[in-house]
Amino acid sequence: MPLETLPQKRRRVPAQTTLPESSTVRYDGPTYYDRPVVKPSKYGYKVWAYTYVAGLAGAAQIIATLASLFGRPRMRSVVRNGRYLALAGPTVGSALLIADLHTPQRWYNMLRIFRKTSPMSIGSYILTSFGFSSGATAVAELLGNLRWLRWLRPAADISQLPAALTGAGMGTYTGALLSATSTPVWAAAPRLLTARFACSAMATGAAALSLAERFGGDARNADTLDQVAMAATLADTVLSALAEREYRRRGVADSLEGENAPAAENRLSNGLEHMLPLICYGVNAVLPKPSRALSTAAAFGVLAGGLLMRSTIFHAGNRSASRPQDYLGFTQPQTDWPRLLPAA
Repeated sequence: MPLETLPQKRRRVPAQTTLPESSTVRYDGPTYYDRPVVKPSKYGYKVWAYTYVAGLAGAAQIIATLASLFGRPRMRSVVRNGRYLALAGPTVGSALLIADLHTPQRWYNMLRIFRKTSPMSIGSYILTSFGFSSGATAVAELLGNLRWLRWLRPAADISQLPAALTGAGMGTYTGALLSATSTPVWAAAPRLLTARFACSAMATGAAALSLAERFGGDARNADTLDQVAMAATLADTVLSALAEREYRRRGVADSLEGENAPAAENRLSNGLEHMLPLICYGVNAVLPKPSRALSTAAAFGVLAGGLLMRSTIFHAGNRSASRPQDYLGFTQPQTDWPRLLPAA
């Protein structure tokens, strides 16, 4: 009998099942001799330190521009300090990036072409544009203080606008750059990672300017900047919790939990970047007169925690890339649960 005429047995397709979004899952399927599927990145401390400096500098420029446009005359010192602090991005940040290149003398190759689909290409032009505009703003600010060069002050007010616009890019493009890779922890929650970098940048920028105002003797400006830092820190805390939930749902949370170096870094980062500042800012918010000691402790916590958070993200990402279970679980279809088992 021809094969075509044989009765065909209808195959029963099981209904697709999903786990609750809050469930922690881990991949328990086959691997290739437990060898990593993707290679960990070569990014070291120079790159994650750059992401910190770039975000802080960009946020400082944004705050300085807002203070210049909408602030009171007493905010003039915030404008000046913010414009000077923004120079950390194109100076210190560029030095870190160039030093990290395999051939540092060929850094200009990054600007030979522009690819709108490449976060690294876009970031190179953002950094360059931010450097030129922030440099022009800082120079005009410095020279405009001289009696015979006061006519340069309007030039600073003009150049601060593109500086603030590219400053927003400085605080966000690094998160997009990491999430565009195949590293599980970086790619598991791309929008949340970028938003976390942005909020952390704004918090660190406000904290740095708050310290400058506090030690400069202007407590009112420092209190205003503390409010900005508190709002950004609170948003960062919420986003971090959502990101960790997403990591558990995608099966890549083991690199940030348990007994390993990135997990220890993550716990310390959460304490410094979130718990300590929010407690100090919260107590200051209810006191009749805000405490200088609490404000200073909160600002240093934000600055140290922001740096440690980026170190944690990079180390956890490299650890997840070296674990085949993380990558294979992360790349499974969301309805293919037989190989994704709930965590014990």
